[in-house]
Amino acid sequence: MDPTVSWSAPAERTLPGVDPPGLQELTHWTVKVTVIIVLGVMITLGNIAVLLVISSSVAGWSRNSRYFLLSLTVADSAFGLLVMPLNLSVSVLKGHTDALCHVVAFCNATIYSTCMYTLAMISLERYVAVFYPLQCSTLMTRRRTLLLIAFAWCFPPFLLSPISFPGGIIEVHFSTASLVCNPTYSTNVGYSLSLTGAIFFPCSIIMTYCNLRVWCAAKRQRLKLRQYGCALRNRHNVASRVLVPVMTAYFTCWTPCMAAMIYNAVSGSGVPEWVEFVVVWLPTSNGFLNCIFYFWINRSFRRKFRLVLRRPELALCPGLARSMGASMVHFESEFVDNNNGIHERSSSVSSTCTLVTLM
Repeated sequence: MDPTVSWSAPAERTLPGVDPPGLQELTHWTVKVTVIIVLGVMITLGNIAVLLVISSSVAGWSRNSRYFLLSLTVADSAFGLLVMPLNLSVSVLKGHTDALCHVVAFCNATIYSTCMYTLAMISLERYVAVFYPLQCSTLMTRRRTLLLIAFAWCFPPFLLSPISFPGGIIEVHFSTASLVCNPTYSTNVGYSLSLTGAIFFPCSIIMTYCNLRVWCAAKRQRLKLRQYGCALRNRHNVASRVLVPVMTAYFTCWTPCMAAMIYNAVSGSGVPEWVEFVVVWLPTSNGFLNCIFYFWINRSFRRKFRLVLRRPELALCPGLARSMGASMVHFESEFVDNNNGIHERSSSVSSTCTLVTLM
């Protein structure tokens, strides 16, 4: 019998209207890559715009707030500039080595952890500013702020270093379902649970406690001002505009991923293909949502961004603007808001500080 006939026989048994396995796999891969690229472009462009604005002063934002927000923006930018290109490169390279996958998995876990730690630090700074306004400058000094940021960036690599070593205690594999180099947590359940216990749960507890206390303080202050006729009813609620969306986005993006990680470690079995793809890449979308909740709903930020587009030398190079004869008085007046416009500076720590000082 001609061997070519026996080889082509399985293709004849393919059901009508059903794609061959190879074509179906290629279609899924194309859809996944397209989603990842679009998400990466959105995150990168959004955070680059944020960096252009907060690299110089923004009205209503303290120096420490800018440091923390700069750290968060850089970490979110790493999703689009580092995490996504590395994982897509591994998915394109058919003959990827085990060592490369270990390095990519280490970068993934480090960036994810740094983002969670930075979000927790921002919540902690807001809590200190609201409940300890008089001691805020001594409790959150520039040195301590930079130390907290250094901890958020340096502790995750130290904690996750076992992932980077091929043949170590953590095995790494490339998942064709999520197109990501994932640690095989089922081979070391104790270490997998310790990662979530040292990163996700502490950060979630800090964020929940701090933001809930700030939300309650803002609500009490709003009710007191309204009781004495000092607050307009049509003003936007600061807590509803910032704190609630931030916490909702955080738990929506990160909880499914952590739950799937724990499930894989405990049960030893994986989740369905598209479920894994969604829960693995969902945390990266938090990098784009942070741009909206922390920056774009802020009037001072939007005003500064428009100035950057019109006169970039005024926004980014004040010294150059002075040498060109530009009026810095106009530059300053563009961004100094009236103290009554607390709701317009919803993402600044100084505005939340005002909520308590008004009492």
